Amino acid sequence: MGIERTLADRKGRDFCELPRETIASSNSRRNRRRQRKKPPVQKLFETCKVVFASAGTGFVPPHEDIDELQSVLDGIKPEDVGLRPDMPYFRTSATQRVPRITYLHIYECEKFSMGIFCLPPSGVIPLHNHPGMTVFSKLLFGTMHIKSYDWVVDSPPESPTTLKPSENQGPEMRLAKVKVDADFTAPCNPSILYPEDGGNLHCFTAVTACAVLDVLGPPYSDAEGRHCTYYHDFPFSNFSVDGLSIPEEEKNAYEWLQERDELEDLEVNGKMYNGPKIVES
Repeated sequence: MGIERTLADRKGRDFCELPRETIASSNSRRNRRRQRKKPPVQKLFETCKVVFASAGTGFVPPHEDIDELQSVLDGIKPEDVGLRPDMPYFRTSATQRVPRITYLHIYECEKFSMGIFCLPPSGVIPLHNHPGMTVFSKLLFGTMHIKSYDWVVDSPPESPTTLKPSENQGPEMRLAKVKVDADFTAPCNPSILYPEDGGNLHCFTAVTACAVLDVLGPPYSDAEGRHCTYYHDFPFSNFSVDGLSIPEEEKNAYEWLQERDELEDLEVNGKMYNGPKIVES
């Protein structure tokens, strides 16, 4: 026991006898390390700048870039973007006809966008598409039901994948295959959809209050043909099409999607993002 005490005393004396320049240098290095530690949302922004540097309609990042961006997203927590589940965004009011969804805009340029959808319980983002886009989504907290689809494009030429409804029943319908139909609870892995697969069309329904961080590359742009279109979905068995045959046990995996114009079941309010600010360099 005496040996340990002597060594401790000697270490204490040695430390006290360090030159002031050495102590100052050590403190300076610690300060620099603290300064170099970036907020997670800043790291996300800088990663997106690299991953989507060449983004355009139909762009899919290389596998290593996808892995890197997913890893960065996976590390982001609600507090990293200034969110708490008890904030007003996540409450409903008896006076609201439909649960109001809040969108927090973080950043957008022609290559990518970053933003957060805040949904109160039972809030719904109706079925919509992401034409020519790669989209990463991170559920920050809560439980959300996600139903997603991809267009059927690999059927035989003689097998029709479109349906023209009878008069006054709206525009043409198109056949889609269900990709995901499940509840997700945070923490869970970030999801990713691609221009042609991975569930490019999806619908979000809040089982509980929840928030989802979205990264779109490239973002929507009417001028470049990336228009957000909303859809109704109908069971495959609702319609009969000559020449189209799907095994009975697989019919639940297919649905008919029809473009819609009116969105009476959607109310989205844009609010100021109050989390850590993005620093552009």
